[in-house]
Amino acid sequence: MKVILREDIKRLGNAGEVVEVKEGYGRNYLIPRNLAVSADAGHMRQLEHERKVLREKKEKSTKEAKSLADKIAAASCTIAVQVGEEDKIFGSVTAMDIVESLKKEGLEIDKKNIQLEEPIKSLGVFTVPVRVIPEVEAKLKVWVVKAD
Repeated sequence: MKVILREDIKRLGNAGEVVEVKEGYGRNYLIPRNLAVSADAGHMRQLEHERKVLREKKEKSTKEAKSLADKIAAASCTIAVQVGEEDKIFGSVTAMDIVESLKKEGLEIDKKNIQLEEPIKSLGVFTVPVRVIPEVEAKLKVWVVKAD
């Protein structure tokens, strides 16, 4: 018996997949618990339509993410920090500091998307990767300068 899974089922498949199961398992367990529907012509058309809608949504979100990535790459972020003797920074520049600086530029980014391996602890220019979505990544220039 072929069924279309509505939810991810361990060792069977993911939601939206068409899988072959034994007649009793499908009829007595999967379908009554609303974990799957029979793979008849109507449900197959509905599945194809849902896949098409999801594909269009993903294309649209990818396009928007690329647009945001271009804006991020064009922007540069300047962060003024307190320094001591020999230009030693008090503290460090973290992802949160970069987010606050980008807000002043008019860009809203979640701090989880900023891929800093470790906080910045020196003056200079740094290239920081920003992951907009898993498929799209931008490079942001961060200038760490002395505060007046």
